[in-house]
Amino acid sequence: MPIKGNYPRLMTDEPLKCYRARPLDRGRSRLPPKIATAAFALLCFSMSAARVCAQDQQTAASPPPVISTDRPAITDASTVVPSGYFVFENGFTETGTQGQSSFDFPETLARFGLTSTTELRLGVPDYFANSNTGRGFGSGWGDLNLGFKQQLLAGYAGFDASLVIALSLRIGANVISSHGYDPQFLLPWSHPISKNWTAAGMFSILWPTEDGRRNLTGQASFLIDRQITGPWDAFVEYGGEFPQRGGPEHIVHAGTSFKITPNQQLDFHVGFGLSAAAPDHFIGFGYSFQFRALHRSDGR
Repeated sequence: MPIKGNYPRLMTDEPLKCYRARPLDRGRSRLPPKIATAAFALLCFSMSAARVCAQDQQTAASPPPVISTDRPAITDASTVVPSGYFVFENGFTETGTQGQSSFDFPETLARFGLTSTTELRLGVPDYFANSNTGRGFGSGWGDLNLGFKQQLLAGYAGFDASLVIALSLRIGANVISSHGYDPQFLLPWSHPISKNWTAAGMFSILWPTEDGRRNLTGQASFLIDRQITGPWDAFVEYGGEFPQRGGPEHIVHAGTSFKITPNQQLDFHVGFGLSAAAPDHFIGFGYSFQFRALHRSDGR
């Protein structure tokens, strides 16, 4: 059973993604051109994917695959999106840190199965809203994220594993953007323990830009997932972030997901910080869906 992943940032859009509010910059927001850039990137992503799907040479019909998402866990799915399919993951998270409450949405991650072993990924900018701007924290749109996932292992000795390579692009608001082009390397894996239990984890290396300097950061996560019924599963998870500069962040995280149909999923998750640098808590929910990009008109 593939494992899901994506959550507030022990960083975002990346394996851990939302909760660090940034000092308020009183400079003018560049929001309109940023959102236009993100929309253009999404359009190009969709058109490229549709072109590949139109060239699909499948010769036999097959039953539609059940949706498998990266969210809501920190640990990403260890498998890729099936060839020719789009998956759109969306959500909302509230984060509390030292009396400061913040929200981020829509947490949209668009994934397209380019081949049976490769997917393209587009992380749409989140909007971060901080409830107490008087304490020096601002609100605005985050950066864009582009990448791909490559399947490395598929059932080898019972293991699934993938490699995700991504790059964030500096299009966010002044108060939110890192103002850099930040690479990320993620290695999610999973292994079934029994029919209904699965162990999974992820190792990550990030180079976020903070205060104009690179801050080499390692991340690690480990989870146990329980399949409660066919469409319903739950997990408990540990997540850690270890930056070159700054204190480590340790998180305990739990959540559940329910597949309304084979193509739609609802999820809920909650987490708590175990170290001084981690957020006090975060809680979120999400909705994800998938569809086949194009269908062959071959008379069948």
